[in-house]
Amino acid sequence: MNPVRKSFAPVFAAIVAGGLLIAIPISRGDPASQKAVPHFANLAGADFAAALPAPPAAGSLAAAADIETVLQVQAWRTPEQVAWARSADVIDTFALASYVDLLGPKLTRENLPCLAKLMSDCKDDLSGIFQIAQQKFARLRPFVVDTRVQLLVRKPSQYSYPSGHSYRAYLTAAILAEVFPEKRAELFEQARRIAWSRVIGGAHFPTDLEGGRRLAEAVVAAELQTQAFLEAIGQCRREASSGMIPIESATKRPP
Repeated sequence: MNPVRKSFAPVFAAIVAGGLLIAIPISRGDPASQKAVPHFANLAGADFAAALPAPPAAGSLAAAADIETVLQVQAWRTPEQVAWARSADVIDTFALASYVDLLGPKLTRENLPCLAKLMSDCKDDLSGIFQIAQQKFARLRPFVVDTRVQLLVRKPSQYSYPSGHSYRAYLTAAILAEVFPEKRAELFEQARRIAWSRVIGGAHFPTDLEGGRRLAEAVVAAELQTQAFLEAIGQCRREASSGMIPIESATKRPP
């Protein structure tokens, strides 16, 4: 069994067992009343927030450790780490240099239109799920909890847990790992670095990152149950094998 799919299976099974996958059509486009089916799994009514543990309670020992970690990372961060946090502020598979370093210079929307469509379709289906979870937990950001935290990135307007950045990074890694299985380990290491950039930048607590990772696992597990998603992955693999040769990066990895 695919090791990543296997790791997702317990989370997905728990969601299904709890009756949390509810098939509700989602709306996109105009008019507002128009209904559009999702591209892959119908997750619009899925209560993934219920599959996440609550973040550390305010005033708890775990919450104190969380804010202390943010402050210590801030005290020790290097100019290189600051630059990385700012460069990773926007996750774009085809624009973020570290993805190109990892997968090769042919990683463009023009060279890989099937992959570009897959990533766009997944964004359509899945981008709002972490926001539902954030509303459930309503955790305040580190720079709100403690004014000593210096924000390096654009000021987020949403809640802190789970991290949307971490969610998107691990979601991207999981999808790309299905298309480029030989790069699986490096892609998930990339996701970890992108997620950690949010602690470096003062935007998230460490436990926010873990929440985002768990949520991404649950969502991808659901996607992998659908034939349409598997077919799209297969198409992207064929496209990549015929039009792209992954290369090993010779550049220094970001911290």
